[in-house]
Amino acid sequence: MAEAETLETMQPNPAWDAASYPDVVETLADGDYTFKVWGGDWCGDCRSQLPDFAAALDAADVPAERIEHYPVEKADDGSKIGPFVEEYGIELIPTVVVELDGEEVARFVENEDVPIAVYLAEQLSN
Repeated sequence: MAEAETLETMQPNPAWDAASYPDVVETLADGDYTFKVWGGDWCGDCRSQLPDFAAALDAADVPAERIEHYPVEKADDGSKIGPFVEEYGIELIPTVVVELDGEEVARFVENEDVPIAVYLAEQLSN
């Protein structure tokens, strides 16, 4: 198996305040979720959003083996290219797909107006 790729933007933001988001941290920690993260270290939205999400996963003690990084590049026509982009219909980054037992249970796409962790916690709570 190929060595897993990583996104620099998934380094946890040390300034993120887990105490301000106890319900979010608890929800992310609550299941055996797998978090599949598509992003690009070149992408401004990824650089602004993913470090806080990584910090939330860290605060929730989500094991590294349940966080999958999928680095994405932009093709000349603006479409995204990278691992599983077509299979998961990735058009905007960052995109985070949450799976439980191989089934998609939540999805965050770049243009939501709340932070990734907050958005996914709301989805997973419903």
